[in-house]
Amino acid sequence: MIFITAKFRIKPQDADRWPEISRAFTEATRAEPGCLWFDWSRSLDDTCEYVLVEAFRDDDAGAAHVQSDHFKAAQKTLPPHLAETPRIVNFKVPQDDWSLLGEMAVE
Repeated sequence: MIFITAKFRIKPQDADRWPEISRAFTEATRAEPGCLWFDWSRSLDDTCEYVLVEAFRDDDAGAAHVQSDHFKAAQKTLPPHLAETPRIVNFKVPQDDWSLLGEMAVE
């Protein structure tokens, strides 16, 4: 799978509204057949930072995502709310779901 984590710094005046601002893009991406997950979290240390954790089944699914109409729309509608260019880590991982964190196993 393609596993991506991205950090988005949102303009302070838009930070509380970011879930609504990004909602159409989020919902459309989650509906893509190759999307495994697409989850936003807000930083506990910086209320203007959101972290996006996303995964796509394979290269074809990743390509379909960035070529989609909703991705192209997000490229226009989301940047006006950003304080800086998002930072990203992107890798291919030889699995298709989350692994268990054995060091904190719940029995």
